[in-house]
Amino acid sequence: MDAIFDRRRGGATIGVNVVNNIITLEQKESVRLDPDRLNVLYRQLGDANATDVLSRTIEELALRISNCEQHWRQRNWANLRKCVRSLVGISDQVGMTALARVAEDVSHTIDAGDAVATGATLRRLIRVGERSLTAVWDQKDLTV
Repeated sequence: MDAIFDRRRGGATIGVNVVNNIITLEQKESVRLDPDRLNVLYRQLGDANATDVLSRTIEELALRISNCEQHWRQRNWANLRKCVRSLVGISDQVGMTALARVAEDVSHTIDAGDAVATGATLRRLIRVGERSLTAVWDQKDLTV
């Protein structure tokens, strides 16, 4: 329930609404992994080599996501676009289809010159990236 507090300032009354219940929106992104791509990787390279490649790929994706955020903060659009485009290719190769799609969305917003949309889609990219990396990690039980 809202409560109204009155404060007197030089004869004027100022009303302030106090909110008792605050609702926090939690954003959960679903991720899509293409298990066929991972299975092909494991068939082609064998378990040990595929696990090694996948581990290095996950580390590289995490680094590039971090770099994208850094480029965003610096408003370095050319490097942000380059970094995001590299995420598209790498994530697609290992079956992280949702990550590749969102990275493409970020690229489109950069090309459109829409800084607000770029910021919003980049935040989404970071959320999807974190969940995608965790999903692949958990699926293959990788260790570094």
